[in-house]
Amino acid sequence: MGLLAVGTQAPEFTTTDQDGKTHRLSDFKGKKVILYFYPKDNTSGCTKEACAFRDNFAKFRQLNVEILGVSIDSEKSHKSFVQKYDLPFTLLADPEKRLVEAYGAWGEKRMYGKKYMGTNRVTYLIDEAGKVAAVFPKVKPDTHADEILAVLQGQRT
Repeated sequence: MGLLAVGTQAPEFTTTDQDGKTHRLSDFKGKKVILYFYPKDNTSGCTKEACAFRDNFAKFRQLNVEILGVSIDSEKSHKSFVQKYDLPFTLLADPEKRLVEAYGAWGEKRMYGKKYMGTNRVTYLIDEAGKVAAVFPKVKPDTHADEILAVLQGQRT
């Protein structure tokens, strides 16, 4: 399945976070949501990306934006990642790969010439009505939070 198109309804989901709390996309109606998919907790690129969102968290809050990170890691792995890097936002556990598949983030990857299936780094900006407002494929972990902030601030003018 490919990436979702801008303007389409974002697929509803129900899953748990690092504390075992259940979340649904519909819980965030009336707010913008950054739904970012990343390969694995505690890896260098994923840590850079999460810390960039952490460092800009207050700016996203001022814009009434929720940040939700998603990987196929367990709640326990997420809890450790959140505690280690003091992440102030929610990480959603997707061990059954329902979200990564529904949002087109699961696919073929290559490393050292070998092909394998995994989570691609992709982010969706979802608007207050639950529609896809922007898609960010092939994210650069270091600059991604700034990229989204620039888009959000541009939308507000």
